[in-house]
Amino acid sequence: VTYAPVISAEKAYHEQLSVADITNQCFDPANQMVKCDPRHGKYMAVCLLYRGDVVPKDVNMAISHIKTKRSIQFVDWCPTGFKVGINYQPPTVVPGGDLSKVPRALCMLSNTTA
Repeated sequence: VTYAPVISAEKAYHEQLSVADITNQCFDPANQMVKCDPRHGKYMAVCLLYRGDVVPKDVNMAISHIKTKRSIQFVDWCPTGFKVGINYQPPTVVPGGDLSKVPRALCMLSNTTA
């Protein structure tokens, strides 16, 4: 389980994260909610759940970039499909919480051999 962006309110004023940015962040071990390093294994399945200001064209471009990137490995014995969901309602935040209000967010569920 991975979530992006994990960003404070102070940083959110200076950064405008695109769909490609948050997609890449989800494949970064620093954004994971589990103690496992996927770089020691290969991905078998990936489910991307986008929320907010997201259009399918940007999602498809971000996924094709991830697939062609050589740093992220996928198993060769099964076609690695990406399941994608888009909820156009912007992410909500807890008042007084540590996470900033952002226009878009991504939660990734994945299965790896790591």
